[in-house]
Amino acid sequence: MADEPKPPRQGRAKPGRKANENAAPSSVQVLDRSLKLLELVADADGAALTDLADRSGMAPSTVHRLLTALSGHGMVAHDAETGAWTIGMKAFEIGNAFLRFRKLGTISRPFLKQLMERSGETANIGIEDGGDVVFISQVESHAPMRAFFRPGRRGPIHASGIGKAILSTWGDAEIERLLSARALTRFTEKTRDTLPKLLADLEAIRTRGWSIDDEEHTLGMRCLAAAIFNEYGEAIAGISVSGPAVRLPDGTLAALGPVVRAAAERVTRAMGGTGFGGVKPAAR
Repeated sequence: MADEPKPPRQGRAKPGRKANENAAPSSVQVLDRSLKLLELVADADGAALTDLADRSGMAPSTVHRLLTALSGHGMVAHDAETGAWTIGMKAFEIGNAFLRFRKLGTISRPFLKQLMERSGETANIGIEDGGDVVFISQVESHAPMRAFFRPGRRGPIHASGIGKAILSTWGDAEIERLLSARALTRFTEKTRDTLPKLLADLEAIRTRGWSIDDEEHTLGMRCLAAAIFNEYGEAIAGISVSGPAVRLPDGTLAALGPVVRAAAERVTRAMGGTGFGGVKPAAR
């Protein structure tokens, strides 16, 4: 009698495309949560696990597991005495890779020092990113009371000297496209919190050659800024001086404005850029 055919073996199927596809969403979710935690740790300058769990909406056990994994890669660090989680050295190295790529941080450093020494106030470099201003480098004033912007900090583009300097190089139509769908938060009574107010201010900046943040984000603080351009004549950053309003009265602002603009021109040239040929740029 012929042997009967054997039924197929009931074993674990080899992983194939479908198995990988089913695993992908879980992997992406873990990555998404890890990056969210990394951002929260960076923003907090040291945070307890319970705080991170509350802010992220994740269970403490999940947060601890993800933080432990991030710590293994040097992305975060844990202080056993205080219990605080802080940004790790590897994350710092990765962040610095951006500055090396753009070279803006390195190239601008001597100009920031010169500007701080000339003005006596804190000098800053910032870029536009997604409709915000991100500060990437700073040389602090030696004065006891001074402005401070942590590298990586984001600020509202409409209430920032650097932000308005960059916006002033755009055409009005482009500015409206960026800002019409978002609220222009009112931080003080001097904030340009409507599009007409902001556009009128930007027109004055184009004519003057530098922007002024006149206590528009923080009462008691003023700022002067001018745009930095790349080789295509596009504003990619801004340089500014910031300090207490009592040390930056109108007369001092008028005297320092050309100094800040000249610093922006020098950084632009050092980067091989161009963009100071006209008062008002053509609409893009």
